[in-house]
Amino acid sequence: MDQAMAAWPARVAGEAALARRGRTLDADLLIEIGDRAWLAAIRRGEVQEVRRGPFVLPSFTLALRITAEGMARFLSPEPVPGWNDLLALRRQGALRIEGDTAVFFAHLAWFKGALALLRQGPAPAKEAAAPVAWGEPAFEPITGRYLRMDIAGRPHRIYVEEAGEGVPLLLLHTAGSDGRQWRDLLNDAGITGHFRCIAFDMPWHGKSSPPAGWEREEYRLTTAGYTGLVMAVARALRLERPIVMGCSIGGRIVLDLAAEHPDELRGVIGLQGSAFTGSYYDLSVLHHPRIHGGEVCGAMVSGLIGPAAPEAGRWETLWHYMQGGPGVFRGDLHFYAEEGDLRGKLARIDTARCPVALLTGEFDYSCRPEDTRATAAAIPGARAVIMPGLGHFPMSENFAALKPHLLPVLEEMAARR
Repeated sequence: MDQAMAAWPARVAGEAALARRGRTLDADLLIEIGDRAWLAAIRRGEVQEVRRGPFVLPSFTLALRITAEGMARFLSPEPVPGWNDLLALRRQGALRIEGDTAVFFAHLAWFKGALALLRQGPAPAKEAAAPVAWGEPAFEPITGRYLRMDIAGRPHRIYVEEAGEGVPLLLLHTAGSDGRQWRDLLNDAGITGHFRCIAFDMPWHGKSSPPAGWEREEYRLTTAGYTGLVMAVARALRLERPIVMGCSIGGRIVLDLAAEHPDELRGVIGLQGSAFTGSYYDLSVLHHPRIHGGEVCGAMVSGLIGPAAPEAGRWETLWHYMQGGPGVFRGDLHFYAEEGDLRGKLARIDTARCPVALLTGEFDYSCRPEDTRATAAAIPGARAVIMPGLGHFPMSENFAALKPHLLPVLEEMAARR
């Protein structure tokens, strides 16, 4: 580890992206790994000096205290599911953050990238995909429109995109993002040839603005409000027994839909779905006066993407997160991490009336594979699939890897009468 620490300043200096992300970062960082410690002076995102401990009452802005086992797993040359990211270490109880934590979350992308450079040897080279020329200009087979409707007695304009014909497939995006996450599915003729695929932006997200008067309230998503929204949109679009597929918060709410509205649905599919996760970090940092909301939202979810995801898919997924409105991601997580515990409802789900399939990527440390398995085990007849190499956003990070797992489930549900 001493050798890696000695080389660390030069490795950080060689990363132009870190220079941009750390341009306002000034901190004295204590890194403690097991019983060893180092103190790094960081100025404008550059590691100017690293001193080896032990220290007596060291002065620091921020301390990262990491177990030796946790650091060894994190620094593995091949990413280890559940240990491949700083926040994954925190979820495992292997990382404690002390001191001015706002500095850490304000520069989370820098800390994630810089600590990953402690891995020995050159960083694994990723083959840059050659840009694919589009050829002649052409419209994609996706139609986007605004739907005017009342939701809980208030007028809304909901942005809706759809493609294809056949069995209705209603698509729910993740917390803090929007319906653009389904772009690859909506362009896939193998699916749109059999399904009418519909993705909408929830109010406050994407191109669906908040309702009038939003400036006087705080956005908070709840189970009842979310289920009511999905059913209101399905009824407004006159969808006859749709399949509902959601990811993350969408993968959670489909369980409530199956419990409350089984006869109005043909089946539900939860990507990264489980009945409960809880919170493994302070949600207040997502809407904090000292922290740029878009920067921290993108950095927060970056480690949830599978390491094999194509770079274009990875960064477009993160870009959507960087564009969210103030406090919207935090408001969605009120449901996901706090209020929306659906474990008590699982016994009510009858898969003979509404089939349930849960598909989870192995690299998701938010909705972990064990969370999905436990949820499926509590629902007789539910199917659980753990997808190798994928993370928390399979439809947007790597749709090509998701499709082989998804297609058999869609076909089976579509065949139901």
